[in-house]
Amino acid sequence: MDVPAAVASALDEESVAARVPLRGDDALFVTPTRTLVYHADGLLSSESVEELGHDAERVAVDDGRRKTTLTLDYGLDGERSVVVPAGRVDDVLHPVLAGVLNAAGVTDPGESVSRTYHFNELTLAVTDRRLVRHVGAAVWDEDYDEIDYADVTGFDTEEGSVASQLVLETTGRTQRIKVPNEQFRDVRETVEEALYEFHGVPSRAAFHEAMREESADEASGAAGESDDADDADAAVAFADAGIDAIGERRGERRDAAAGGDRHAPERDASAAAVDADRIETTATDDANSAGDPDPADDTGPADDANPRVDATGATPRDDATASEAEAGDSIAAAGASVTSDGDETPERTAPFDSDALVAELEAARDAIADQRDRAEAQRDTLERQRRAIDAQLDALDEQRERLEDALDAIPDR
Repeated sequence: MDVPAAVASALDEESVAARVPLRGDDALFVTPTRTLVYHADGLLSSESVEELGHDAERVAVDDGRRKTTLTLDYGLDGERSVVVPAGRVDDVLHPVLAGVLNAAGVTDPGESVSRTYHFNELTLAVTDRRLVRHVGAAVWDEDYDEIDYADVTGFDTEEGSVASQLVLETTGRTQRIKVPNEQFRDVRETVEEALYEFHGVPSRAAFHEAMREESADEASGAAGESDDADDADAAVAFADAGIDAIGERRGERRDAAAGGDRHAPERDASAAAVDADRIETTATDDANSAGDPDPADDTGPADDANPRVDATGATPRDDATASEAEAGDSIAAAGASVTSDGDETPERTAPFDSDALVAELEAARDAIADQRDRAEAQRDTLERQRRAIDAQLDALDEQRERLEDALDAIPDR
């Protein structure tokens, strides 16, 4: 790359990332941190180098008929501008904007900006990792948004009469980018190429297939985690109710109900044995009291040979059995109470008509889109009229110059 001596001395060992010829020998040199504008020797000016740092807060473009002014705003430090030919503005804007995005931390070190597009109030920067979008009068400022290719799960297009849209499905929301039809194909192919290369797929069909497989894998993993959580909850419920889960041996219940204490099942078994001993002792006492002769009862030897029967006809053994049954019923009731408490769910709210809300929002979105299309159509019409007027003014300027040349060629003048 041909670098003038004045530029080489101003580089200070920085490398030149891009060179853009301007007019004659004038040129613009872009480094990772600065933009150097070289002005060659002329009839009315001497050789000079102008420096613009990339740490700008705002970048603006003022288009003229023959010249375009690129302005970098540094906030409290003021502004710096460079005037370039109107036909070179895109060539100049691309490397300068790439340097500003890198200096602002929008792009990562080593991330390359493949293309930049500027359409009236829309600016797009396509990198190998993301899509940076800015909407507004400025080319770029801190009010921007970005779409990481890692978050994109679907890609589609929507064609319109004046402008068409890129539709990018992401994990958070659907992103739509409207581009004039004249440049839509170029933008679409550039974005698709960067997106598919990031995901390692050759085409849109392959990209959607890869996204479906990834979604299926995530759903399968989530289902497995849910099943494991359900099994753990069931084990805790069984342990709280004092019931052994299917497939577990007694004394080997899970530690979830005991708070991780491995000796808790042994203590539960000991407590159950103590309760059984109490029930058996009560039944034995009832049987012994029933076997003693009642002084008030004079029934004879036949009655003493048989256990005493109460008014209901129940024997002491029946009382013991009833006591055991009552104890079992109490345990079962406690387990049922625990299960019932665990199954309590909050009261359901009233049904919400989401379909009506979605339809209403879609209708509003379509109405806004129609208004935007009409506004863009009017703006495009005004832009064409402005270009036609500029062409007429240029033609008048050329005619004036030819007339002046013809007048200068007359000897008597």
